[in-house]
Amino acid sequence: MASHRRPKQPSRARVTVLTTAAAAAVVLSSQAANAAPSEKLSKDEVKTKVDKLYEETEQATEKLNGAEEKQEKLQKEISTIQDNVARGQEELNELRDSIGLAAAAQYRTGTIDSSLQLFLSSNPDDYLDKASTADQLSAQQVEALKKIQEKQRELAQERSEAADKLKDLSATRAELAKQKKAVQSKLAQAQKLLNTLTAKEKAALAADDARASRSSADRVDLGDTGTASGRAAAAFSAAQSKIGSPYVYGASGPSSFDCSGLTSWAYAQAGVSIPRTSEAQSSYGTKIYSVSDLKVGDLVFFFNDLHHVGLYAGNGQILHAPRTGTVVRYESMDTIGGPFMWGVRV
Repeated sequence: MASHRRPKQPSRARVTVLTTAAAAAVVLSSQAANAAPSEKLSKDEVKTKVDKLYEETEQATEKLNGAEEKQEKLQKEISTIQDNVARGQEELNELRDSIGLAAAAQYRTGTIDSSLQLFLSSNPDDYLDKASTADQLSAQQVEALKKIQEKQRELAQERSEAADKLKDLSATRAELAKQKKAVQSKLAQAQKLLNTLTAKEKAALAADDARASRSSADRVDLGDTGTASGRAAAAFSAAQSKIGSPYVYGASGPSSFDCSGLTSWAYAQAGVSIPRTSEAQSSYGTKIYSVSDLKVGDLVFFFNDLHHVGLYAGNGQILHAPRTGTVVRYESMDTIGGPFMWGVRV
């Protein structure tokens, strides 16, 4: 008689193991099929990627500069408010003490009135709300009470303003840390790419950059473009004295600069205070949209987000701090890498 037993089924654990192994085999075979051999980027490809990272670094740097400027401003405002609050509290204490002294004098003579008794109670603030309308108060006492109430309102308002600015300062510090991290991340990525190059390729890139970075002894044909003003001439002259100084993100002189750090420092030497960031500088004067109308010393802005600025040098050249790894130098406006947006005559 034939056996009709059903074949023994594999255990659930064994099925799970087999299924997992099969899935892993499919994934591995798919990865193997799609894997491309690792290819080393050429020198030019590395340069293109690094230049892009440096551009993004400069964008983050300008945001970093803006956050630092805002932080400094907020800290000054908060300090001023806190000083005002401290002085106001002293004035309030003096006003309260003056009424307290009056009460003490009446107590010694046995003539203390009900209003001053109330003032000396455990809740003097509640007294101020109730006693100011009491008929028994003298005109002098009423005036003192009004001053106290007014000073209390001023202090409450200033404390509220300080609290709001402290919140803003906290948010600004968070933004500052974020932008600083972004800058450092971009620079690290760029360095990682540069490290893939051979010594010969690195030397070739350095030589290319050295040709672009002209020393102050090199002659640059700046044409006969006139300066916008005596101060523009002074600012341009100050910037010229820094040719060859290294680009350092967030730096504003006197030995290293980023793009807006150079322009703000140069105009400061001419006795003109302009904003720290390129975006803010772009609105600090008369806008000039035609290159042919620019004069030496005018500020010139590039890229749609205005993250790069330099000083017009004449003959289509600018004097600027280009990017990480370069120095303050002359450069043709055609080689900046982004469109000219407009100039500003400070």
